[in-house]
Amino acid sequence: MKAVLEKLGLKEVNPGACTGPDGWIEDPKGKELVSNNPTNGEPLAKVIQATPETYEKVISASHEAFKTWRCVPAPQRGQVVRDLGIALREFKEPLGDLVTLEMGKIRAEGHGEVQEMIDICDFAVGLSRQLYGLTMHSERPGHRMYEQWHPLGAVGVISAFNFPVAVWSWNAAIAAVCGDTTVWKPSSSTPLCAVAVQHACNRVMSDHGLEGVFTFIAGPGRTVGERFLHDARMPLVSFTGSTRMGRRVSEAVAKRFGSTILELGGNNAIIVTENADLDLAIPAILFGAVGTAGQRCTSTRRIIAHKS
Repeated sequence: MKAVLEKLGLKEVNPGACTGPDGWIEDPKGKELVSNNPTNGEPLAKVIQATPETYEKVISASHEAFKTWRCVPAPQRGQVVRDLGIALREFKEPLGDLVTLEMGKIRAEGHGEVQEMIDICDFAVGLSRQLYGLTMHSERPGHRMYEQWHPLGAVGVISAFNFPVAVWSWNAAIAAVCGDTTVWKPSSSTPLCAVAVQHACNRVMSDHGLEGVFTFIAGPGRTVGERFLHDARMPLVSFTGSTRMGRRVSEAVAKRFGSTILELGGNNAIIVTENADLDLAIPAILFGAVGTAGQRCTSTRRIIAHKS
């Protein structure tokens, strides 16, 4: 365990906020958050949670970075994301192990989650050269109309513990090539994964002379999370979690005319027909229910079976 933490740059006590390569914030007023291994309850390491003052520093840094990042040509932004994918390849094994240690899913799933991060980086690099818009004929002579999609700003990502790194990457990689900066609030159950990923982001940003493109802030929902929802500097908030909390996020952000991306829980069923191959259906049902420690938004919760 200690070797995994050291490979990822994690210490016994880690800052819970960062604005870039030179931006780790040691908050003297922040409370310690102990991250435990869910399989045995033993502590892994600690993170100092952010206070409102630290929150302001992180959001301001991300907002300021957006002003220059949006002007970088999209293919160049894609190169930054490409290098992030390379960095994740380098740290795939220890980061995948950390996902397993901190979240509790099996090792193959932990490594698979990091592979998802790598895959989305590859996907986003391609998108950086495909940010197309329509061209349209105008009724005015000598004129042509066209559409161009503009970056939004500093995008907020609130991720859940069941996918402690992949969900962030799905948002951050695409946001980056589109010219948006990202502020990440990880789950309080898996803060070490976020610290480890931030170290990788810092390395890439340092290579490109950047600050504030990828930032993170750890803290409880009642302080950090609530500020996310009401902060007009954050035009888009991506939230992963329960349907109950998703409704709360949607209402709060909509009140200030912000946008949301919501990935919420469900009540998923597998339907077993009378002619189903049970040798296939039973393992599929088992994995659907308990794979990823039973913690997917698509986890099987009901079986609807033909009475035969």
